[in-house]
Amino acid sequence: MAQARTDERSAADEERELLSRLRAGDEDAFAALVDRCHGTMLAVAQAHVRTRASAEEVVQEAWLGVIRGLDRFEERSSLKTWILRIVVNTAKTRGVREARSLPFASLEPDDPAVPPDRFRGPEDQYTGGWKVFPANWQLLPEEALHQRETLAVIVAAITALPPAQRAVIRMRDVEGCSSEEVCDALGVSEGNQRVLLHRARSRVRSALEQHLP
Repeated sequence: MAQARTDERSAADEERELLSRLRAGDEDAFAALVDRCHGTMLAVAQAHVRTRASAEEVVQEAWLGVIRGLDRFEERSSLKTWILRIVVNTAKTRGVREARSLPFASLEPDDPAVPPDRFRGPEDQYTGGWKVFPANWQLLPEEALHQRETLAVIVAAITALPPAQRAVIRMRDVEGCSSEEVCDALGVSEGNQRVLLHRARSRVRSALEQHLP
């Protein structure tokens, strides 16, 4: 517990230092921020607009908003959450202006990624968990996760996800955002966030199951 509090303070101190450098016009700090956040920003934008080209334009516009708003950032949330809120607001505004965006929930297909009988039912203590694990999942060699071809399968599986699922799994499992940060940034309920994450992880696991011997 003490170590966790220490880590939280360290992360907060690092963010305050980064923010100070950004406000001072430090180009290296801004480049590092772009490297850290750009991919997630693009994934979030793609959950609100139809095309990748539109999403890229949303991200570019959002970065301008970040630069202009740094001095007004009140640090009531993490810097990352604040940036993602700007992305969402920018994407929604663009969608209305172009009249071609889709509701967030409508981006999710009705067909399950994995047969429903592979998961525990609502009456089970661990509702939604795996009833039958994918072949070799429990015995997956740790080193296999570091093999280039396996990582390529994971990346490809995430890239192929529906936009809403891709945004959630990237934020949670790649960027390490909390569920609260995801809900706040994407404007979804905790329950919807769990469903999106569950579906996304299921698809990635399914892709790995087909890949691994």
